[in-house]
Amino acid sequence: MFESVLVANRGEIASRIIHTARAMGLKAIAVYSQADADLPFVSEADEAILIGPADAARSYLNAPAIIEAARRTNAQAVHPGYGFLAENADFARQVAARDLVWVGAPPLAIARLGDKINGRNLVKEAGVPVVPGVWEPVPDADTAAEEAERIGYPVMVKPAAGGNGTGMSAAHDEAALRRAYETARARGERIFGRADILLERFVPHARHVDVQILGLPDGTVVALGDRDCSVQRRHQKLVEESPSPGVGPELRERLLAAAVRAGEAVGYRGAGTVEFLVDPAAQECHFLEMSARLQVEHPVTEMVTGVDLVEMQFLIAAGEPVPDAFAAPRGHAIEFRVYAEDPERFLPARGRIKVWEEPVGDGIRIDAGYAEGNKVTAHYDPLLAKLCVHGDDRAHALSRARAAVDAFRIEGLPTNLPFHAELLRRPEFANGSYDTGLVSRMRADAPVR
Repeated sequence: MFESVLVANRGEIASRIIHTARAMGLKAIAVYSQADADLPFVSEADEAILIGPADAARSYLNAPAIIEAARRTNAQAVHPGYGFLAENADFARQVAARDLVWVGAPPLAIARLGDKINGRNLVKEAGVPVVPGVWEPVPDADTAAEEAERIGYPVMVKPAAGGNGTGMSAAHDEAALRRAYETARARGERIFGRADILLERFVPHARHVDVQILGLPDGTVVALGDRDCSVQRRHQKLVEESPSPGVGPELRERLLAAAVRAGEAVGYRGAGTVEFLVDPAAQECHFLEMSARLQVEHPVTEMVTGVDLVEMQFLIAAGEPVPDAFAAPRGHAIEFRVYAEDPERFLPARGRIKVWEEPVGDGIRIDAGYAEGNKVTAHYDPLLAKLCVHGDDRAHALSRARAAVDAFRIEGLPTNLPFHAELLRRPEFANGSYDTGLVSRMRADAPVR
């Protein structure tokens, strides 16, 4: 086992990784930008090194600066967290080329999965069901219109590179398709450096369900249960829970088996997530994409399985033994992403946090990236913390969630805590019958102010 790890990230995920590293007796090294100097993760690390200004391109996305920081601090491993360089195959190769341990998916697997079209084609060959769509990039809007007629409207238009819902939209006719195509193409080229476009059938009233996998050093791939990620705004996740209330035993068995096949198809190692679109009416599941990293919502899997996924990442990266078998998931867990944003329009908010009071009690976990007195800037994603709860069953978890959301006080700038309180009062969320259209319906039903 290596003795030190540099955490190439910031905020709550940096704190999360540092916590497990120190619990395992590893030296935890943080890197930070000038804007983040006062955030908790910097002081929580055993050592911290400034790598650049607030601009992410000159700090957290600056691969040479991060590798130089590893050299200067004598780090033996690099953990990328999620986002930034976590799914950058070139960065992973650079880390390995300098005899550092890369705590992440193999570079080849990252490269294979970084293109959504390539990824879906690979897993389809392994027998994993995929959403009907195209098998190669769509070169122009005219071809997109032809393919959409073949697939059948409505269709989902996506940049083939990247993730987090960026640039995605549904089109119900040709005019909307052409607009969506040009928007997705422009955003893909600007944000991900690639203009390739993927078309897939849009499934109304679908659920977004993920499966957590671990690729072990001996080549075995195991599944550690599912997570429902259907509460989304602008195709970006807000709330996740495990297990999914919309998946029965037979469908769950098929989901887990399909996820394992997908991991095996790309030679996966480490922690990863296979994402599926689930049609509850037809009881069908289709592969969407695979995230070759630790997910934001990994705490709900940890809470129901008792498995520390960051510890597993460290052990797998070092080639150390891991458990021969994992316990079956127990109870129910829900995660609420707490953002600095307008809770009605979901627009990012900035400012200084004047009050920060976390809820406490049995079954409550807070993964926080900020504290009282910290300033939230415009430079990064406005995720402040993740409020997670665990209960004996879903009703118990919901009860704890309502109390915890009400008790979480953040003042000085708007947050989406009022949205989470509203969500918990919504009957279709409370009874588990929701789908990916829930947030849109909530805002459509809201009174005009």
